[in-house]
Amino acid sequence: MPVLRSLCPRTARRWCLLAGVLWACGCAGGVRDPAAVLADGSSSVMKHRQAIKQLEAEPRADTAAIDALQGLIYRPGFEVDVRRRGVSQLLELDRATLVRTLRQRLPRITDKPWLRAFCVWIGDQAWTQGEQATIEEALVSSWGRPWTGGLTEGQRPEFMALEALQGNRDMVSFVWAQLLAHDKPSQEAFRHRCWDLLHRLGGRGRLVEAIALIDPEDEANAMLVDLHAAATDFGTVPWNREEILWLRKLREPSRRAFWSRAEAACAAMPPQRRQGLRIADLPVAVAAMRHRPDLSGSDVNDMVGDLRERLRGARHWSDEDAYYVDGARVSERLASHEADLVWGDAAAITLALDALELEPVRAHLFDYADRDNADTTTEYGGIMALDGKGRYELIEFEPRVRHHDLRFNAPQEMFDRGYTGLFHFHFHATSHRNRDHAGPGWGDLQYADGTRANCLVFTFVDEDTLNVDWFRHGGVVVDLGCIKRPAAS
Repeated sequence: MPVLRSLCPRTARRWCLLAGVLWACGCAGGVRDPAAVLADGSSSVMKHRQAIKQLEAEPRADTAAIDALQGLIYRPGFEVDVRRRGVSQLLELDRATLVRTLRQRLPRITDKPWLRAFCVWIGDQAWTQGEQATIEEALVSSWGRPWTGGLTEGQRPEFMALEALQGNRDMVSFVWAQLLAHDKPSQEAFRHRCWDLLHRLGGRGRLVEAIALIDPEDEANAMLVDLHAAATDFGTVPWNREEILWLRKLREPSRRAFWSRAEAACAAMPPQRRQGLRIADLPVAVAAMRHRPDLSGSDVNDMVGDLRERLRGARHWSDEDAYYVDGARVSERLASHEADLVWGDAAAITLALDALELEPVRAHLFDYADRDNADTTTEYGGIMALDGKGRYELIEFEPRVRHHDLRFNAPQEMFDRGYTGLFHFHFHATSHRNRDHAGPGWGDLQYADGTRANCLVFTFVDEDTLNVDWFRHGGVVVDLGCIKRPAAS
């Protein structure tokens, strides 16, 4: 030991004693209660390894050990190898607990390296027919959640596990069969994930056709009945969970008159356009049929060109605090979003500009904005819609919960009225000179993502001027310029 020889005798003896202690601990190689250690994600990696090694050497099927092993599937704080060895042991000791925990917890796993390894492990095992059916349901439910890691659908670990279990089969048909098979009310969240996944897999065209062929008289699943009504009456179906919920609200008896008007508006459109409609486009189509029937058959590129001319020379203001979507700063200029705009977007912006040219609408907006400016406890907001005579109207909704002057908490009544309304709107009116905060903020963009609504925000530039921004989900924002207080203009 040349290192020890270089030390003084006393120091060398201390090193030898320390080495002996460490060797003795290493030889012991164990922990007092391995099940308790594996139930605690805050224990050290070394203890986790020692504990799983002990349980492998002396398998235990008592309640504490089974709980610790199944917890390795979802509890935080464990390395992948310990998790994998734990689920392999659980497979030998209690398959039923493993399959049940896998179904409940797999869709909630946020540890991506572990999810990848777990899905590989799942695909490598031999399952009974009943076990595989449950596991496939878990894999589809997990796959239905969005993945932020930049993977294609074919690279998702859940897809690869399903492919290993089933071979190379048509995944669109498989996921569709999963949706149809789960028709209980308690399984609605699973159906929504299947629906989102089918769209991500590129199966929308087949979805519209399949939904249209459903016989509503024989269908026990109320969601599919509502989807069938949308496919036959509008030529389209919702794109995601939020739009499904919106559609089902429109199917309520209290909104039957609106449904009929939307059906008539969609009938005036080319079939290809109907298939691409979003549920938020239905109120736009109804308003366009009343005020701008020329829009129904207009080409989107022509509509965007008209908007470009209408906004030419407009004065624009933007929020001084940068905010980003997918790593890119959100632009508020029409030119930045022209490629993303569909018919419903262009029609909504057109109708907003038309409505804001009307003096009664502007007068109401400034009156409401002044009241917001005077109230320092909250922002104000509401819905722009058509009244019973088809005229543009603003419906005010002051929030019941007031946090502060930079936040608007929309009450439920506003959401209920918004299902048939054109725009959700609110003000940035903390000051009459609020130009540095013009346009939607990050919270506003999240609101649009959550509601899928067409939105407007009005910001005081000066006492007689409001800047107007239209925005929707996906960080699409278009500054519509400014409007003047009627008396000032």
